[in-house]
Amino acid sequence: MRAKIYVPDQIAEKPALVVVLHGCTQNAAGYDCGSGWSQLADEHGFLLLFPEQRRANNPNLCFNWFSPADNARDRGEALSIREMIMAMVDTHGADPSRTFMTGLSAGGAMTSVMLASYPELFAGGAIIAGLPHGSASNIPQALEAMREAGAFSTKDLGDRVRRASNHDGPWPRISIWHGSADATVSSTNADAILAQWLSVHGLEPAPDASEQIAGHRRRVWNDAAGRPLIEDYRIANMGHGTPLA
Repeated sequence: MRAKIYVPDQIAEKPALVVVLHGCTQNAAGYDCGSGWSQLADEHGFLLLFPEQRRANNPNLCFNWFSPADNARDRGEALSIREMIMAMVDTHGADPSRTFMTGLSAGGAMTSVMLASYPELFAGGAIIAGLPHGSASNIPQALEAMREAGAFSTKDLGDRVRRASNHDGPWPRISIWHGSADATVSSTNADAILAQWLSVHGLEPAPDASEQIAGHRRRVWNDAAGRPLIEDYRIANMGHGTPLA
């Protein structure tokens, strides 16, 4: 794959690294322009890495989150992204304890793959209009999962993450974002992502806090010390895309 990187003129000492994955039919530069990540990096002094899909790998420029050759530890695209991250640490002095990942749609599903396959790399991740890890092993399964998340138990969903590596914790913090009017990836997938990571973190289904922010629901699950481990945003009346503002 290709990659775009962004290093602000003024970076923090031992800067954090944010890895950003675009959606299908998109490229790194276009998604950066639309989502505003470079502007945020200028304001806060962190580094950016934008892995970019090539048509030779997927004609629609989707990350191959559904392909067994690409969606597991030390395989294909997942391994390539991991190597890009390590290059950013080595070349630009990124703080390896402050690596974060986010992605939209297929990029969100690939974010699920990376957080499950390499949990030791990430302090946290934000999955936007994505799918839980282990949703599909081929294109028909992927299309079916996009229409409706499968009826899997919370434990089974969590086991898919636990089996993805030999890691036994601590686990990345998780932020989930999904539009309530998404007709491309059903918001039942956000429910499944939430169940998956509640299981991994060993948290109860009931949130520790729930609030409305400008009409959008945000729920939070904390650890024993009151530190947020999972947050779930549902953006009212939003379709398939990345929420801004």
